[in-house]
Amino acid sequence: MSLRDIARLAGVSVKTVSNVVNGYAHVSPETRAKVEKVLVELDYRPNLSARNLRRGRTGVIALALPELDAPYFAELSRFVIDAAAEHRWLVVIEQTDGGLDRERQALDGVRDHRVDGVILTPFAIGAEELAARTDDTALVLLGERIHDGPADHVAIDNVRAARDVTEHLIGLGRTRIAALGAQDNSASGTAPLRLAGYRQALAEHGLPETVAKVERYHRAEGAAAMAGLLALDPRPDAVFCFNDLLALGAMRTILAAGLRVPEDIALAGLDDIEDGRYSTPTLTTVAPDKAELARIAVDLLRQRIDGRPGQPPREARAGYRLVPRESTLGR
Repeated sequence: MSLRDIARLAGVSVKTVSNVVNGYAHVSPETRAKVEKVLVELDYRPNLSARNLRRGRTGVIALALPELDAPYFAELSRFVIDAAAEHRWLVVIEQTDGGLDRERQALDGVRDHRVDGVILTPFAIGAEELAARTDDTALVLLGERIHDGPADHVAIDNVRAARDVTEHLIGLGRTRIAALGAQDNSASGTAPLRLAGYRQALAEHGLPETVAKVERYHRAEGAAAMAGLLALDPRPDAVFCFNDLLALGAMRTILAAGLRVPEDIALAGLDDIEDGRYSTPTLTTVAPDKAELARIAVDLLRQRIDGRPGQPPREARAGYRLVPRESTLGR
């Protein structure tokens, strides 16, 4: 079934049918409804590959993430795929392991994969290297590694989020609040921002800080770091973990030591992964709006793909909310 056949049955021009199929705005509601009725009746499906080739596009974008087996990134990927589907885009997902070479490869592979744009969560690559790219493929940065860089960037306000969850612990009467998740090798990115928010809240209330460091944000590192905190005298009466995986590992160590959560030690994380909703006790956390993060990233990418390459890089913020659960409030 051709556009000419659709036009004849709907009693409109081929150009009008094309405008409706391609989603252009300059068609009256009555005419659009008439054409769409014929399209539905005939179960018309446009040839997206041919359309993209005519536009010099592939209809494919790339999503480059550090760890696909990390629940936060797995959940985020789903939302990016959903947002991309609204534009009839397919998503190619690449795992970088947070390494510089793999992140370079993800960007260098853009030409080979023939993608229209890239959403990258950078862990190792820096702003200067990104600014030196000669490839003009549309790029959006997702996460906290690079601010005010050479590409559009979207994240939550990690400083404020960390401050909010620390204030929550203070409001429960906890006075020895530890932070678990600082990193020696991180001068930028998530860890220093969450540490800054934690410190701001403590300073405002005149409370001391205790900081436990980790190399990676995995359960095992959370469990090991928590063992070190339990050895302190006095030990913390609350712990803010910089992500939920660290918190779940820390919870295991606390419970294995015969202590209670939250009676002896209140515990909170950040990311709102599904595991924390089913742990025992359930995990207090900060929930980034992952759907909004994905939606903004995809929309920024769409704007670049649609021909706004000269516009200066933009910083965008997605929302978040504090989700108190049993690990701080009790049952």
